[in-house]
Amino acid sequence: LVTLFWVVVAAVGVMTISGTTHRMTNDFSMPGQAFKVDNQIVSQYGNGGSQAPYVPVITVPAGQKVTDPAVAAATGRAFGALARAIPGVRIADYATTHNPAFVTRDGRSTFALVYTAPVSGFGGPGLGPVVERAVTAAAPALGAGWHVGVTGSQLLADGQPSSGKGTGLMTEAMIGSVGALVILALVFASFLALLPLLIGGISVLATFLVVGGLTEVTGVSQIVEFLIALIGLGVAIDYSLLVVSRWREERAAGRCNADAVAEAMNHAGRAVVFSGLTVAIGLLSMIVLPVPMLRSVGYGGVLVPLVSVVVSVTLLPVILATVGPRLDWPRLRTERRASRVFSAWARGVYRHRWLAALAGLGILAALMLPALSLHLGEPGSSSQATRGPAHDALVTLTHGGIPSGVLTPAEVLTSSGSGGPASASGPAGTVAASAARVPGVYAAVAPATPDYQRDGTAIVTVIPVAESSGPDGQATIAGLEQSLLGRPHVIGIGGDGAALIDFDHAVYGDFPLMLAIISVATFLLLTRAFRSVLL
Repeated sequence: LVTLFWVVVAAVGVMTISGTTHRMTNDFSMPGQAFKVDNQIVSQYGNGGSQAPYVPVITVPAGQKVTDPAVAAATGRAFGALARAIPGVRIADYATTHNPAFVTRDGRSTFALVYTAPVSGFGGPGLGPVVERAVTAAAPALGAGWHVGVTGSQLLADGQPSSGKGTGLMTEAMIGSVGALVILALVFASFLALLPLLIGGISVLATFLVVGGLTEVTGVSQIVEFLIALIGLGVAIDYSLLVVSRWREERAAGRCNADAVAEAMNHAGRAVVFSGLTVAIGLLSMIVLPVPMLRSVGYGGVLVPLVSVVVSVTLLPVILATVGPRLDWPRLRTERRASRVFSAWARGVYRHRWLAALAGLGILAALMLPALSLHLGEPGSSSQATRGPAHDALVTLTHGGIPSGVLTPAEVLTSSGSGGPASASGPAGTVAASAARVPGVYAAVAPATPDYQRDGTAIVTVIPVAESSGPDGQATIAGLEQSLLGRPHVIGIGGDGAALIDFDHAVYGDFPLMLAIISVATFLLLTRAFRSVLL
């Protein structure tokens, strides 16, 4: 009956896994003003928000300057062609702002900030290729000697296009399974190496089935599917490894198979139950974080160890009690003698216990030191593409004196105050002038174009010197928030940098509470497991 139950669960899990993953949400809503402002920008303008802009770059022939009226008009037409190729884009460039910040030191290169509609889905495809094609198509009209390129944080981050979310997930799971199989083959030296993988696979499918039911009740983030596939596989293999190892030891000690199974479950099985509960507590504690995505991970993640425990203490002993001895073949090694290596290690640690304790503490300290300088952010351009067209276009700008912060500008949403149309000389222009004086800001522009003004609001684009994904850039964005938020006509500040600051405060602001919950709950659980307060 137990075997039949899990066979049915696994079969239903296979049939429903696609529907489960499709019902998972890509809601990355965040507490704080940045998320609200980004949503308002997308709602009113149909672009921008948390989506970083694409940055097309045009270099004019030697002897010409971007600031020459005829050349400026030509570059403006080239960038304007993007609006015809991609409906709903918002563009800021030299032609719309007349700001020299859009021109390199030598006067030969200029760039535009092209805001497109936000990417739909977790890791979904962007409009980078469309922007590249549109800019390239405009190049012949510019004449000989002109060069165009496109850069942007997404283009720098993109590698080979993925063939699909499900394929990536299955590939990662397969890589994890093959790696685990190699280790298990070394541990058991028999066909028992396949047993933990079987338990892991059934645990993953069963967890997806339960999460599928959960998606009918509440939103579950797409991140949970990776948590199930990789962490679920790992803990299920770990738990079954504990039980199977103890079962082999009991059989090697001369017990009959039934007694060996009972003894293994009495000790290793009990350890598995408490281990799984401890892991579940750690993941469940994430529900105290005011970030819906992470709360979703807490709800879904708690199921991963619990389902693995249930499979390990029900199906696994059935398999060991029936076909276990036949799977333990060819038995290239047995558990009759303790490992010489690990026995020697244990004797050495016991003989030099103070030295071992100090060495262990030293290793722990070395591993903890990086946490003191831990910074929450995203990879900068220096850790992304180091070659290719996007990198070359960025190098053209940086060598021309334009900072890489152009990849991650902030957006200040302003109001006209009277409900009428905004103008560059109105509140938006005043806010841009104030933003430009904030330390670390390269430029602040408020184009007086229709795509920068909607429904009595206007957008001020602020370009930091440093990318807002890093510490220096976030310090600039924090200074911008301190200077502008609360001022008349300033609705809020959006963009990646502001969103990262809000995320940092939301997660680490409640970090002590989360650690306290984990510590207290785990302490009570382990006191029950060991029946000892000190242990």
